[in-house]
Amino acid sequence: MRSAAAMVYFPAMLTYPNIDPVAVHIGPLKIHWYGIMYLIGFGTAWWLGQRRAKRPDSGWTGQQISDLIFYGALGAVLGGRIGYVLFYDLPVFLAEPLRIFKVWEGGMSFHGGLIGVLVAMTLYKRHIGKSFFEVTDFLAPLVPIGLGAGRLGNFINGELWGKVSDVPWAMVFPTGGPLPRHPSQLYEAFLEGLVLFTILWFFSSKPRPRMAVSGLFLLCYGLFRFAIEFVRMPDAQLGYLAFGWVTMGQILSTPLIIAGGWLLWWAYRKGR
Repeated sequence: MRSAAAMVYFPAMLTYPNIDPVAVHIGPLKIHWYGIMYLIGFGTAWWLGQRRAKRPDSGWTGQQISDLIFYGALGAVLGGRIGYVLFYDLPVFLAEPLRIFKVWEGGMSFHGGLIGVLVAMTLYKRHIGKSFFEVTDFLAPLVPIGLGAGRLGNFINGELWGKVSDVPWAMVFPTGGPLPRHPSQLYEAFLEGLVLFTILWFFSSKPRPRMAVSGLFLLCYGLFRFAIEFVRMPDAQLGYLAFGWVTMGQILSTPLIIAGGWLLWWAYRKGR
């Protein structure tokens, strides 16, 4: 419910839809929207990969795509959860180790998931005789839809909301206090999902130097995430880490921006 203060000072708010995080109840079994979003992400990645594999010059088979998504999903889930624990919630994990298995409650780190996927791709490439960047260049355009779906899951969970704002599309989140806030999850779903997918899909639709697609993925994601952190509230247990505005997300995204820019430069330097 909106407070009187919110109504007086922020009259042009949107209403948070307040969707039940549990999509389906089957007896004691609960299927959460957050988990469904992950399934949508992995399923979409598989479908897009199969579509690309049908090109005469793809060099990929349908079975290789299925294995690729399996390895990638395993790395993303394990790495994402472990990364969140290490980067954002280590004291709580040490006090309650079994909490690491409660994935449906949220608490996944993109940066940890990225590390997990890179490890998985390092192992997977050995089975199919491809180079590391040949694998990651193919995989990168398949990822953003899943990232966007995951942010929609955050939105449904009412978590990772933004700073207090008077923009017309601000919302009052049930767990965010009485004042309207930036729906930063939707910003991330748009930039990290739709925009990043569009950029990478069309960029990779033509032959590019090896490493270029991977580099563009890291560069764009790093820039988008770094920018959105300015309107997103930092995790309560961490707060701002420096200068009253630097967040953990920005610290973890900075190496991605540097690495992505370098990979793009090196790819085209070698390409020339």
